[in-house]
Amino acid sequence: MKYLVRDKIFAIGDDYWIEDENGRHAFLVDGKALRLRDTLELKDPAGTVLITLRQKMFSLRDTMTIERDDGPLATVRKKRLSLLRNHYRVTLVEGTELDVSGRILDREFTVEYDGELLAHVSRQWFRVRETYAVNVVREDADAALMIAVAVCVIRMSEKEREDD
Repeated sequence: MKYLVRDKIFAIGDDYWIEDENGRHAFLVDGKALRLRDTLELKDPAGTVLITLRQKMFSLRDTMTIERDDGPLATVRKKRLSLLRNHYRVTLVEGTELDVSGRILDREFTVEYDGELLAHVSRQWFRVRETYAVNVVREDADAALMIAVAVCVIRMSEKEREDD
């Protein structure tokens, strides 16, 4: 299923809806202002927090954590040796690793597990400039997690570009 995301969701303190491919509200991104570190909450249409994204305060490399039910779910880090393309590693708490690679800033990248495509993020499906889609390819993939991963890696890439 495809989810429509507008780039302006990354403004901390603002709330934005992510819509499904039928135009219905699927997730609300709630940016938490006045926090020591970047914090975003991904909520369902009823307002229940599904996932919390936090920037790690003290780490050698830029890192974000993904939490569910007030516990850690995954850690997102940029891979150290990735010369050709942007490449991120998502480590789930049970040890599973997801690979995120592609042109992150162009919103053209994939999320894979063990070489199998889980989600594809792309702008090419839309004519609106600040809009991209997260296409969750596998039916058994966690859509909220795939969207959270996309939000994390884009946020981290944007921050890295600002720091350069």
